[in-house]
Amino acid sequence: MKDAYNELVYKVSWPSREELTSSTMIVMIASLIIAVCVFAMDTLFEWIVKFLYGIL
Repeated sequence: MKDAYNELVYKVSWPSREELTSSTMIVMIASLIIAVCVFAMDTLFEWIVKFLYGIL
């Protein structure tokens, strides 16, 4: 336990508040872009299936 504590306190490089905020914003924006892409693909596939079943 003592070694783990010493490593966490003295050897780990913790990010600053600015770095953490920047990284969080990047993750949020990337997640939003991926969600929009998945929504677009789902809507497209739904339209294709409805179109195909409408013809048959």
